Amino acid sequence: MMPTSTLGFEHVRQEFMLMQPAGCYWITTHRAEDARALGRQAIAAQQSLTLISVGEAPGDYLTPPLPSGPDRIALWSLPDSRKALINLHEDFRRALPHKSGVILFITPVSLWEKLSAAEKSAWIKKIHAWLISQQSTLLIITWGANTNNLRNHLQGTFRQLDGLAHLEWQQDCWDYRIHWWSSEQHLVADRSLPLVWEADRFRQPDNTRQAEPLTQDDAHRYLAHQQVLEGAPPLSTHWALYPDNDDLAQHAQQASSATVIFCLSHNAQIQALAADIHSLRRNRGSGLKIVVREMQTSLRYSDERLLLACGVNVIVPHSATLSRFLTTLEGVQGQVYQRHVPQDLDALLKGLQPMQEKGFQPLETFCRSVMLLVNNPLLPENDKGLLVALRPVPELSTGQALSLCKPRRFGDLVTLVDDRLYLFLSSCRLNDLNTALKFIFRLPHDEIFSNRLVWHDDQQILSEMRQLRDRAPSVWQEAPAAPASAQPQPAIEAARRIPHPLTLGGSPAKANP
Repeated sequence: MMPTSTLGFEHVRQEFMLMQPAGCYWITTHRAEDARALGRQAIAAQQSLTLISVGEAPGDYLTPPLPSGPDRIALWSLPDSRKALINLHEDFRRALPHKSGVILFITPVSLWEKLSAAEKSAWIKKIHAWLISQQSTLLIITWGANTNNLRNHLQGTFRQLDGLAHLEWQQDCWDYRIHWWSSEQHLVADRSLPLVWEADRFRQPDNTRQAEPLTQDDAHRYLAHQQVLEGAPPLSTHWALYPDNDDLAQHAQQASSATVIFCLSHNAQIQALAADIHSLRRNRGSGLKIVVREMQTSLRYSDERLLLACGVNVIVPHSATLSRFLTTLEGVQGQVYQRHVPQDLDALLKGLQPMQEKGFQPLETFCRSVMLLVNNPLLPENDKGLLVALRPVPELSTGQALSLCKPRRFGDLVTLVDDRLYLFLSSCRLNDLNTALKFIFRLPHDEIFSNRLVWHDDQQILSEMRQLRDRAPSVWQEAPAAPASAQPQPAIEAARRIPHPLTLGGSPAKANP
């Protein structure tokens, strides 16, 4: 029997990383560098290996030299084409020997997008049958921004896949989420492990989770900003009210399991509030219940993501009544915060609020800023913003239309390309587009522009940015010139320009001969 293979993690239980012979395992990740690091670690942990890569030469994964691994590695380079992927199992049948050990297949997610859902399922079934007949192990590592869609499809292939996992970068560590993973004697599912990168390999840190609070004596206490009760006195002796968020955060540093309620009245408070919440969550642990009540409409959904990433249990919107707010407080009792909070707040702010520009930008700067934001793995997939192309009505020049454009918030950029305005509205949803344009332009936008195109999908935005950056033709084609026969004749044009003098109240004046 073939020896059981491993992913090569350090300080991780064996059942979370062992791979059985005749098994097919799949790991996804958003970043190419994470796929490369994971692949090199897997190579170093094998005794025999066949390495297949798409896009990048397989030999590049062996540079710099690995500290351990097989003496000889078979290197395959697969073309980035639908036909090559579909016929891969036939290539295996012809070229790979029986019991060929571990086959490592590293591929971008764009290759799998060339197959339909039915073709992907059929591909997995064929590969699974071949692995059983050959007693070989296949490990597929797929990277790219759209791996969520692929992973959702793979959830339905439990009978053919022996393991499915996802490696997620979290600024100062990685979260390794196991959907299911089976070896010869174990099956684990729905597990999450924090990992760090040390000595050229992933390992599980010693303090994998924050310790639970040693005492629950203050679980019944409420520490709150006095405005969240809308002028009402403390509801009981368990309530303590404070005049501002800074004072509240200072007293909350002594709590272990209390409910801490911050007040948010203006968008300018977001960064300071995020710092207070981040400090509390990192210092006081997962037992603290942290609530933010919005007193006036001030939160964009990008701000909500930031506060949640800093450690908030729940955000109560401005529209919620006092009774609904109190009901929400009852709902968070007994909760234990489970999400990872990165240690570096600045990195978190940069990752979740990466664009600090606004207004007009040169085309090169515009393209670079938009592409950096869309490629940010910390922001939600296909929900990073809108790219809008606007063509002014014939009566307006692009310069005049630009003078009417006044972006007010960071992340809203505008540039000029030929006779069109390109707008990127960061953290704007499609159903909010008309509202956003109403605030950006001084005049009704329907009267200023004759054409409008909108892109909201990440790949569509990136494709359009590459075209703009490379100065490729736009999706709008210039109207063809009128044929010569349709052009006004010079004599007719001259006649149109001759004035005809008229005498009001009398007969027409005669022109001088």
